[in-house]
Amino acid sequence: MATLQFKGKSAVWNHHLSVPYHTLEKDAKKSLKGTNVEENLIIEGDNLLALKSLLPKYQGRIKCIYIDPPYNTGNEGWVYSDNVNSPTMQEWVGKVVGKQGEDLTRHDKWLCMMTPRLKLLRELLADDGAIFISIDDNEQHHLRNIMDGIFGEENFITNIIWQKKFSPQSDAKYFSDNHDFILVYAKNKINGQRSSGWVRNLLPRTEEMDERYDNPDHDPRGDWSSSDLSVKTYSESYDYPIKTPSGKIIHPTKGRCWRTSKENLQKLIADNRIWFGPKGDNVPRIKRFLSEVQAGLVPVTIWSHQEVGHNQEARQELKELFPDVEFPFETPKPTRLIKRILQLATDKDSIVLDSFAGSATTAHATLDLNKEDAGNRKFIIVEMESYANKVTAERVRRASKKYGYKTGFSYYTLGSAIDAESILTGKLPTYKEFAKYVYYLATGK
Repeated sequence: MATLQFKGKSAVWNHHLSVPYHTLEKDAKKSLKGTNVEENLIIEGDNLLALKSLLPKYQGRIKCIYIDPPYNTGNEGWVYSDNVNSPTMQEWVGKVVGKQGEDLTRHDKWLCMMTPRLKLLRELLADDGAIFISIDDNEQHHLRNIMDGIFGEENFITNIIWQKKFSPQSDAKYFSDNHDFILVYAKNKINGQRSSGWVRNLLPRTEEMDERYDNPDHDPRGDWSSSDLSVKTYSESYDYPIKTPSGKIIHPTKGRCWRTSKENLQKLIADNRIWFGPKGDNVPRIKRFLSEVQAGLVPVTIWSHQEVGHNQEARQELKELFPDVEFPFETPKPTRLIKRILQLATDKDSIVLDSFAGSATTAHATLDLNKEDAGNRKFIIVEMESYANKVTAERVRRASKKYGYKTGFSYYTLGSAIDAESILTGKLPTYKEFAKYVYYLATGK
């Protein structure tokens, strides 16, 4: 397998192992009362440190991860801040990542930032879990390569195209950029060598789909729809005349044949599975009963804005909750988009993780889907600095009030580090926190 090389790779490939474990300190004043208050977490702090702090309790337990990392467009103002003990990396610390041409190491910095986070995310993911990552063309090809290296190319599921805009940009220099990607990997993909792993769910059928079925002949098996009995793949033995109940002789269209043999057709007629129309003289069609169709829909890889929303819809959702706030987050994701991911990748009791939480769409979508299907999914989301409380957590508070969600959450900040320095200097956390850390080191659980 070809591997991706980038400046700083040797310094960051195992950096997640040296990241110190931090305690999590609950802020009761910023938490929200309700059900599952101790199981839904909003964590304020650097997401690399936060992910490491989750390992003792959540390693191998997260069913679905969704992240929306910086796309590295050169306009986001994100800063490389990981404290990697390497002269090359130290030159980058605290500096804003620039545009193409201005910053020749911008892609290297992005990969160095993402690598340890992706490694920790993989450790947190359950054996039957999957990760979904929003990205655009700036880093999509690099992300695919680094994911192959961390998750294994054999665990690649698909690359979804999401229509994020519904109208073209007339000022686009070359092409109007109307879509993003959502890269999907399983922790373990079921294949010829592996019989267990991630299994995607079917999407729920819509009322419109079910309305296509009716029961004009009062069949006791219930509503049905009919489909063409003929096929394009020609077989001479399947090209024969059919006599309708009215006595009319029907032949398949020239170049086509019937989809079944003469003998099997008689069985279908005897079982009332062939429809000749209300008068018994129409071209025969085969009946498909609603009770026998698949319980849901197989997902496709192109998601239109009509199905799952677009960027403008996401901004409108935020505006409804924050009517007087100007948001620094320019490209939020619509709730419907994340709900689609949760429908495909979670059970009703799953834990969902988003370590680039932004405006808390993942938490909002989790609560909304729980209300819709009586689920009990829990969320863990991470965001930095004051934004975590003023926007991320505040959206969950306001959405809960506006839409009647009964679920609460616990708000945490990163506490003290447990590392060699803190042990030697005696700056230890509580006995309980230290014991939890020692148990994790000894057992990996």
